[in-house]
Amino acid sequence: MWGYSDRGSYVREKIFFVKTLLNILAHGFLWLLAFIPYRWVVAVGYGLASIAPTFSKSRVKVIKANLKACFPNLSDEERERLAQQHWRLLGRSFAERGRLWLGSEKSITDFVTVTTSLDVTDGRPRLYVGMHMVGIEAGLIATSLYLKRLHTNSGITLYSSIKNAYFEPRIKKWRERFGARMFLREKHGRELLREIRRGTFVCLSPDMDLGRKDSEFVPFFGVPTNTVLAVSKMAKLAGAEVCPIFTTLRHDGSGYDCHIGEPWPNFPTDDPVADTARMNEYFEAVIRPRIPEYYWIHKRFKNRPEGQSSIY
Repeated sequence: MWGYSDRGSYVREKIFFVKTLLNILAHGFLWLLAFIPYRWVVAVGYGLASIAPTFSKSRVKVIKANLKACFPNLSDEERERLAQQHWRLLGRSFAERGRLWLGSEKSITDFVTVTTSLDVTDGRPRLYVGMHMVGIEAGLIATSLYLKRLHTNSGITLYSSIKNAYFEPRIKKWRERFGARMFLREKHGRELLREIRRGTFVCLSPDMDLGRKDSEFVPFFGVPTNTVLAVSKMAKLAGAEVCPIFTTLRHDGSGYDCHIGEPWPNFPTDDPVADTARMNEYFEAVIRPRIPEYYWIHKRFKNRPEGQSSIY
């Protein structure tokens, strides 16, 4: 039947066909989002956000657990409002990726502005440190475009592989289309050091639980949080300044502002744990005025200190 020697081959090929078709449809949807008016993109994002929790029950629990751990003094109703606002901004940020990945340079600069407090072209060894706000994709791609227009060294960021074989190479290509380079998170440590020393714009986002290797528990919103020590150690080895970079939603909702700040004074020191705790304090200060913009959907507290139960 069907010309197959066994039913298993037929099922596998059918699954492959369906996955390929869905990927092509998703690709086409991204193209559509790249060219429709921006206000429509935002509306589509909010629409996606209204249904996403229905299909992401596990992430609903993660967001609620993160907010409860970080803001125990808020009522359940207040945390629920924050969670709903977060879903809306997540949906919006995903819809905006069509424009960021496939749209024109002008379509990006129309809704993302990059401002800097220092001369990023002076060749000084620096490490730029960001955090996972909903605008992170917009900010990093706009920054790569900003560096391209300044005719300076292209930026470097790290990424983790995704399981989708169709989109994995395409997303990497789209993120690199203005000259940026993406390095796998698990590799290229020595190469990153060389690039920092050369004055290349190297950006890390260390606010994820990447396992216990080379990490320590330091406070984040009062919660002992497994955090990599890489920023302090890498900056020390490279003789580099450490500068913040973060992207926030404008108050009127018209787009994003990416901020590149001045170097943190007296950073790094000889104490990487204290440096990392100080880094988390800075992240808190940026997040508190705009709580729904942070990526609460991540399992930030996946690893726990010995004897502490799971937050999730």
